[in-house]
Amino acid sequence: MKVNELKAKAAIDSLEGEIVSIGEVRSFANDRGSGKVANAALKDDTGEVKMTLWNEQTEQVKEGDKVKIEEGWCSEYQGQIQVGTGKNGKLTVLE
Repeated sequence: MKVNELKAKAAIDSLEGEIVSIGEVRSFANDRGSGKVANAALKDDTGEVKMTLWNEQTEQVKEGDKVKIEEGWCSEYQGQIQVGTGKNGKLTVLE
């Protein structure tokens, strides 16, 4: 799948791209637990999309890394498409 094929509220089988930026890591706490979260930007040859990094993912990747999201999820927040691993997805840093 490519960035230009993403649709909100849809599963992502597989998406590869390069991390072009990572925002500040923030702590969060809610009724489901607590942890860390950061916003990032993921780019491929068709475009760029916002990406959410959760907990250990905030330390797993750095700008310039090529990554692969498997079994992820695409959502929409404030009118912008965002991707992440969701509950059951996997984020892998590619060599």
